[in-house]
Amino acid sequence: MKYTQLGRTGLKVSRLVLGTMNFGPQTDEADSHAIMDTALASGINFFDTANVYGWGANKGRTEEIVGSWFAQGDGRRDRTVLATKVYGNMAADGDAWPNHDKLSALNIRRAVDASLKRLGTDYIDVYQFHHIDRSTPFEEIWQAIDVLIQQGKILYVGSSNFPGYKIAQANEIAARRGGTIGLVSEQCLYNLAERRAEMEVIPAAREYGLGVIPWSPLHGGLLGGVLKKEVQGGRRASGRAADTLADPAGRARIQSYEDLLDKHGIEPGEAALAWLLTRPGVTGPIVGPRTAEQLESALRAVDLELSEELLTGLDEIFPGPGPSPEAFAW
Repeated sequence: MKYTQLGRTGLKVSRLVLGTMNFGPQTDEADSHAIMDTALASGINFFDTANVYGWGANKGRTEEIVGSWFAQGDGRRDRTVLATKVYGNMAADGDAWPNHDKLSALNIRRAVDASLKRLGTDYIDVYQFHHIDRSTPFEEIWQAIDVLIQQGKILYVGSSNFPGYKIAQANEIAARRGGTIGLVSEQCLYNLAERRAEMEVIPAAREYGLGVIPWSPLHGGLLGGVLKKEVQGGRRASGRAADTLADPAGRARIQSYEDLLDKHGIEPGEAALAWLLTRPGVTGPIVGPRTAEQLESALRAVDLELSEELLTGLDEIFPGPGPSPEAFAW
């Protein structure tokens, strides 16, 4: 495994991030534990979760599974850089109650204590805001965070799904207040098929020293050899992948992508992850394996070297938007 600093911090993290969103809803506890064991043994030390994972009536279940894994001991917690998130309402669907979601000081205090209990730990390495809160000023948010840092409950703070201007606003207010060092990471939707983050989000993150943690690096399976699997009778595309394949132009683009990688003898999913590892500012993509085999494929991407010819070919199939303001000004 290769490691890098998380943004401008002194924290060393693996270049792959283990996403746990499938733990509970799609992968049972025993298999989830086995995947985490394999990840840690392979050198992945950065695990990402969220308080709402488990979804529906089972919100919090994923954190509980991670917590029961930590409880097995053998240095699991000590060797893991743990990231979780706050924002979503933890009440049962349809039973939301005021002040039980978003980023008010009250909800942050309530949510972090609940996450610590489910995770079976006394601190969270990277506490992430899952979404912007349009109603709560950053002065209030940072005041709440300062208290948690002083209490030793969290060490660093990151954002997720923030636009560039909110990254700037958050860190400028943090700097004016003193105390906390502000946001140190941004978790955003970024992959070969979805490159809009290159216009504003990634430049803002790099300017303020945030590590970029792409989620959905295979764009819902679209970049994982979906057409080849379709021919072989494998798992059919759903969600954003199915939407893209329903469009003839989108389907043709994915066919070109798979043909290019077949020519170079590289598996599509591994190439998509390896491409992200070449991108400026990227700390490491989040991989969310449902099975041990999917994790093994992701691990191979870390050592995969993409030739200049292949990188050029990928850019031709999936051109980026270009820098701002040129990308939208003319």
